Amino acid sequence: MKAPFLATCGLMAASTLAMADTPVLTVLTYDSFASDWGPGPVVEKAFEAECGCDLRFIPAGDGAALLARLRLEGARSEADVVLGLDTNLTAAAAETGLFAPHGVAATLDLPVDWSDANFLPFDWGWFAFVHDTTRVPSPPTSIEALAESDLKIVIQDPRSSTPGLGLLMWVKAAYGSRSEEIWGKLADNILTVTPGWSESYDLFLKGEADMVLSYTTSPAYHLIAENDESKAAAAFSEGHYLQVEVAGVLANAKQPELARRFMEFMVSDAFQSAIPETNWMYPAKTPAGGLPEGFGGLVLPETSLLFPADEAQALRDAAIEEWRGALAR
Repeated sequence: MKAPFLATCGLMAASTLAMADTPVLTVLTYDSFASDWGPGPVVEKAFEAECGCDLRFIPAGDGAALLARLRLEGARSEADVVLGLDTNLTAAAAETGLFAPHGVAATLDLPVDWSDANFLPFDWGWFAFVHDTTRVPSPPTSIEALAESDLKIVIQDPRSSTPGLGLLMWVKAAYGSRSEEIWGKLADNILTVTPGWSESYDLFLKGEADMVLSYTTSPAYHLIAENDESKAAAAFSEGHYLQVEVAGVLANAKQPELARRFMEFMVSDAFQSAIPETNWMYPAKTPAGGLPEGFGGLVLPETSLLFPADEAQALRDAAIEEWRGALAR
């Protein structure tokens, strides 16, 4: 009986040794990216097939929560790469001193010029209010018109969610000195504020709100995945605020070479082709096969609104206080 037992022990020891020798790349990201239905599983399988490593995602709430966690953990963070910040947060993230240059030279397909040594885009999209056309056949055509309507909306908290912060920047970019007035009018429309996007969208799909803060690309999911043509994004005359989502390498990464290899992989066809039908955003670099057919009929804003990263950082705290004040009245 000893020989089979010893053989089994030997196999187990060899397996354990092989696992110990496999480098682990740790990516801190937001919940929906790492979810079973998000890009995470597809990206993990594709990258591991070529890296000889173990790619692990750590979900950390919504996008804005990533920065809060980094500030808390500092150089003690177990992550090698952070994926899911956007241009409203990159200036503050850079100020932490926790990020290193990514070293990737890539031609990107973005509606804005990009030059940032620390942060590399992986997708982008426009914020929008999504509605069900069977319930709201004639949606408002501006944020102010929405504020003057009786429609109920769900939005996300700007302190934990990148879409929530994006809405604050959208109002500020579109209305400037009138933004406090607009929030005062819009407060009555807000049914609830959720920590992240997933909770808001779930409430909308359950019929508890007329509209939800999301993206112009969100209806593509319903069309492609569910053959449902009833969801649409309202086109607003003042324009739509742009979100560019990025990833960055941490300066104290335990696997710096593997982290930069991941960044290069991030702008490859294998990664970018997964974005449209898992993250339901526009890829930062259009894959060779182009975009899925369901993306062809989406709202294309005539005006893209976007503050430069340093200006967005300067506006952030005051915009949050303005928003909190309006909702507290």
